[in-house]
Amino acid sequence: TEVGILAKSYIDQGRLIPDDVMTRMVLSELKGLERYDWLLDGFPRTVAQAEALDKQCQIDTVIDLDVPFETIKYRLTARWIHPASGRVYNLEFSPPKVLGTDDITGEPLVQRDDDKPETVTRRLQAYDAQTKPVLEYYRAKGLLKSFSGTETNKIWPHIYAFLQTKLPDVSQKDAAAP
Repeated sequence: TEVGILAKSYIDQGRLIPDDVMTRMVLSELKGLERYDWLLDGFPRTVAQAEALDKQCQIDTVIDLDVPFETIKYRLTARWIHPASGRVYNLEFSPPKVLGTDDITGEPLVQRDDDKPETVTRRLQAYDAQTKPVLEYYRAKGLLKSFSGTETNKIWPHIYAFLQTKLPDVSQKDAAAP
């Protein structure tokens, strides 16, 4: 879409997408989802986005994953892709069999511009500065739940247990369906 191409131009420059563009994209996707439970990841990241979201939707829970800056930077900069296929490798979690080479084609892997250390640092600093006020905004509304840690397998069980108190258990629903 036109707004998607505009958003990509900011991402390619290592910049965060401006509020008006991001809000337009997300809110248009949320229209018609009133009867569903849904989870947003990374939105809203500014108070202006939070206020726009609140005008269209009733938010009942906001989860903050409090992960140290260096952990996030390390994980993002460890990501490499095979451009032709879109296959993604992570040097920590799913490395290629041969460093720098696609497992299937043997072609070179590349690091996206937005995964390069200097870009990741710039984006994380901007994200942090913009997001702290959002956390305070939702904390003041009594909607914020924070989880801290550095390892997914240690944080996830706590998040999952919390989500089970907020969302219907899909597996039980499916089992009960004819």
